[in-house]
Amino acid sequence: MGFKCGIVGLPNVGKSTLFNALTETQAAQAANYPFCTIEPNVGNVAVPDPRLDTLARVAGSQKIIPTQLAFVDIAGLVRGASKGEGLGNQFLGNIREVDAVVHVLRCFEDDDIQHVDNRVDPIADAETVETELMLSDLESLEKRVPALQKRATGNDKEAKIGAAVLGRALDLLRDGKPARLTVTNDEEEARVLRQAQLLTSKPVLYVCNVDEESASTGNAFSARVFEKAKAEGAQAVVVSAAIEADLVGMETDERLEFLGELGLHETGLARVIRAGYDLLHLITFFTVGPKEARAWTVYRGAHAPQAAGEIHTDFEKGFIRAETIAYDDYVACNGEAGARDAGKLRAEGKAYEVQDGDVMHFLHS
Repeated sequence: MGFKCGIVGLPNVGKSTLFNALTETQAAQAANYPFCTIEPNVGNVAVPDPRLDTLARVAGSQKIIPTQLAFVDIAGLVRGASKGEGLGNQFLGNIREVDAVVHVLRCFEDDDIQHVDNRVDPIADAETVETELMLSDLESLEKRVPALQKRATGNDKEAKIGAAVLGRALDLLRDGKPARLTVTNDEEEARVLRQAQLLTSKPVLYVCNVDEESASTGNAFSARVFEKAKAEGAQAVVVSAAIEADLVGMETDERLEFLGELGLHETGLARVIRAGYDLLHLITFFTVGPKEARAWTVYRGAHAPQAAGEIHTDFEKGFIRAETIAYDDYVACNGEAGARDAGKLRAEGKAYEVQDGDVMHFLHS
């Protein structure tokens, strides 16, 4: 399982430059004018995980296959998008299809790059986009909730659940708050909320696009964004799209040296992925053998059969048990045989909750 993150923001905040750098392609045309991105561009990126390289070295694996993350570069938004202004309908439709929203905010000053409102104010930019998304959700729920409430007066259990949870979401939107703040501890309500595909119910990662000098420490603009993210229970990271663009094409040693000179220890991609994993509650497990070492992604809380299903649906259907070794034990025991001899290999059943870093082998009928 990968996950799909939609890169959004106002025109000319660095969305396409960041997309090009993250995917190490020039698939999206980065240019200094609005709407240079018309169709959403999708780039699959290998998720960097040094544990995978270590496992491959221990096992002598011939191939290394990381898990994948998809970035979708979505056309810039303007005020009135919820009413179809600019590329509004297309923009909103594209957001509906992603798992999380990566909201790029301009946190740098540059007189050579125009801003649609001729100012640098990342909080105002964020509110512009969020307002359009909330208006779209508000219009949708004001039509759906009354219909659900009417059906709920009978014995329609589904309608009662929908009326309750979407009614709470509607109240939030009317109060100027996103639907993701809707509180529910009930799995049925959570399912209905997911199926509603509300734009503001998706988790948000704010990416502060700063100048090169601020890449390691952030600046006053990014500090305000971090405060906003904390208040919302969202995530935020600092990235310099210009630096990420410079890294494209560099060899590993050259890249590390370049980052070190800037006071950085990792790429912006690594920071975005880690924040994205936290945001979506994702973890990684591994399958390791002489032919290949491979990383897989599941949601935190997934059970062993679900993990097996990521490899092949038949593995989940015919699941018998999972032979599991914790990453640290695998490395310390120098591989599967050593872990087995040391009693570190465990046989886990259907109720086993997969842990981040598990090295797993599935037995199935």
